[in-house]
Amino acid sequence: MINRLKKIGQEKNISSLVTNVGIAFLGLVSFMLLTRQLDKELFGDWVLFITLSTFVDLLRFGLTRTSVVRLLAGASHEEYKKFLGSSYRINIVLLAVISLICWGLAGLLQLVDVQLTYGYELFLWWYPVLGVANLGWNTASALFQAEQNFVRMMYVRLANVGLFVAFLIVNYFFIHLKLMPILGVYLVVNFISSIWCTLKKWDGLFYLRYADKKTEKELINFGKYSMGTLIGSSLLKSADTLIIGLSPVLGSAGIAMYAIPLKLTDLLGIPLRSFTMTAYPRMSKKSIAGDLEGVKKTFYAYSGAITILFIPIALVCFVFAEELILILGGATYVDELPLLTSIFRIFTVYTLLLPVDRFTGVLLDSINRPKLNLYKVIFMTIANILVDILAVFLFESLIAVAIGTVLFTLLGIFLGFYYLRKEIKLQSRQIIPEGIFFFKNINTYLSP
Repeated sequence: MINRLKKIGQEKNISSLVTNVGIAFLGLVSFMLLTRQLDKELFGDWVLFITLSTFVDLLRFGLTRTSVVRLLAGASHEEYKKFLGSSYRINIVLLAVISLICWGLAGLLQLVDVQLTYGYELFLWWYPVLGVANLGWNTASALFQAEQNFVRMMYVRLANVGLFVAFLIVNYFFIHLKLMPILGVYLVVNFISSIWCTLKKWDGLFYLRYADKKTEKELINFGKYSMGTLIGSSLLKSADTLIIGLSPVLGSAGIAMYAIPLKLTDLLGIPLRSFTMTAYPRMSKKSIAGDLEGVKKTFYAYSGAITILFIPIALVCFVFAEELILILGGATYVDELPLLTSIFRIFTVYTLLLPVDRFTGVLLDSINRPKLNLYKVIFMTIANILVDILAVFLFESLIAVAIGTVLFTLLGIFLGFYYLRKEIKLQSRQIIPEGIFFFKNINTYLSP
């Protein structure tokens, strides 16, 4: 029994889950502290800055991260250096281009005296600084995922998020600084994590001399589709916030209110992120080896297991929605409790649909069909944006925005199976039985 528990504790799904739970817990604590340290409008501006930053980070690192994870799976030591060095050089060039666009646009808007929501202004002026600060640890994350070294990933991320949470605790009880000093500390802790990764040679900076155009072209050829997919996926999550921020009626306060049930929903996605991080390299290896039956079996097992796992969690969240929102948002949001409860309950339905939708995308990438995954995400993104525009500017309703999230996820599941049935004759009816088999025979899925 002890040996079995020890083996389970060393399994990569579990170590990935523990890593994500630890980081998500600290992220939750920081979120709760910020809702209590900033008024509703400034908190909405912070959420908008973080949402935009996360979106652009996916654009920067999406071009190389998925391809690096896939190609490092069977790379030699020399190829390892070339992949990391080439990836780092691509990311430097992208950051330079994005920085010029941000500062140029910020200057132009100031020149013509156009007033945007303050969160947009924060992003345009300060994202280039954040881009430098988080370059190292974000680039190193591809290596950690390829090596399935989630313990190392946890240490790096804890150094980042943990330091920020420690500051917020001190600030909440003693210092009482507001938005701009908080942003300054956020930049510093990101830079500390990146310096650590650079000194340990995890991010590729010391391998820049091994970068070459052939390797960069190889990374970009695969990555151009995965980048588009990641951008689309990010837009699926962030379009709600970005479009709400453009509304003169809802604005920053609307962002702040919508962010609370959305944050609770993100917490439900922790197991999903953990399992996709381990499933993708496994399915890629089987695909490269020509084992399509093994690829399909892995897809059925992982997507089914997470769906089954989410059912009781979603039920609990549905029943105790009010209590969970009050814990997260605090007394400031008591007046909006009926609205936020309704939004959160809609999101619990979305959560039950998410595993199958997400794993169809991972499977398309694993069998080297990133273009089809990109098409899937593009259609979903267009549908989401159209619904958001109607919900925000016509109906002026946050509930309508949440309903749109359920609709585009259903569309994603339909498109995912449409493409996969053409490629590998996938059968949706095997998902739940294989998910049950996963839990009954968990040793089958444990890493050796």
